[in-house]
Amino acid sequence: MSLLERLNEDMKQAMRNKEKEKLTVIRMIKASLQNEAIKLGEELNEEQELTVLSREVKQRKDSLHEFEKAGREDLVEKIRTELQYVELYMPKQLTEEEVSKIVAETVAETGASSKADMGKVMAAIMPKVKGKADGSLVNKLVQQHLS
Repeated sequence: MSLLERLNEDMKQAMRNKEKEKLTVIRMIKASLQNEAIKLGEELNEEQELTVLSREVKQRKDSLHEFEKAGREDLVEKIRTELQYVELYMPKQLTEEEVSKIVAETVAETGASSKADMGKVMAAIMPKVKGKADGSLVNKLVQQHLS
């Protein structure tokens, strides 16, 4: 089942169950996917769908951080709920230990030895963990391995 088919099924179920927040989030995800398809002028493949979902998660995490900083608890709860719904469609996230192992392997593959090689290592790692690990976590672990 493709992501759009799954979203359509979940949307119907959310309508039946009168889950307004879930329905809103599903519609936002669908709109983002459809906008990306229109922009590219083609059907999205799994990797492109994952890119759109990752963007949605990142936007919500950024909003969450800003709302927490501003003390807007009403909006913090709303964004947390939205984030939970979006993450339902993301692949299973890697643990910190799994990401650390991938970082160590990639550092060895690229022959990186100092922080000057950070960009080279990040460029090699990100495609491996796309959608499965947070970029800031990867960045932190790469810095630890290169120091």
